[in-house]
Amino acid sequence: MATKDIVLIALFAALIAALGVVPQITIPMAGGVPITAQSMGVMLAGALLGAKRGGLAVVLFLVLVAVGLPLLSGGRGGAGVFFGASGGFLIGFPIGAFMIGFLFDRHTGQPGFVPSLIYVLIGGVGVIYLLGVPWLAQVAEISLSQALAGSLAFVPGDLIKAVLTVLIAREVRKAMPNL
Repeated sequence: MATKDIVLIALFAALIAALGVVPQITIPMAGGVPITAQSMGVMLAGALLGAKRGGLAVVLFLVLVAVGLPLLSGGRGGAGVFFGASGGFLIGFPIGAFMIGFLFDRHTGQPGFVPSLIYVLIGGVGVIYLLGVPWLAQVAEISLSQALAGSLAFVPGDLIKAVLTVLIAREVRKAMPNL
């Protein structure tokens, strides 16, 4: 792996961490679940770095969380967060980034806005919720439909983050086509 790749992976891991401390909104649900911009960092990693580097950036971020750095909302960190209600979503982060990158990598040239948005929604929302919602249901001991209903409160924000990701990624790709 080239030095450029390692630097970009570390940079995007840092970006994801920084987006977790952006002012947060809390949704009253099972003790209050904060909405952060962190998932947008995951989306950007996949959209800009591609499958391998984007996925590795998120894995690096999660390793830092696992060893105890307080990089998640509310200053949370440590291996225990992976066994809590949000553990499935966290596990979905690198898979979602990989999927976004995979879809972008398979597209020749700069994809249009709509295909880009579809790619980001598939990986950045679909994949992450596909893993996170059942995990939430299991850990919280609620039905899958209850977990899904509770998670729907986050979808409007995720849609906004997906649109912003596409707008940012398109401009960055124009300015830096060899990223």
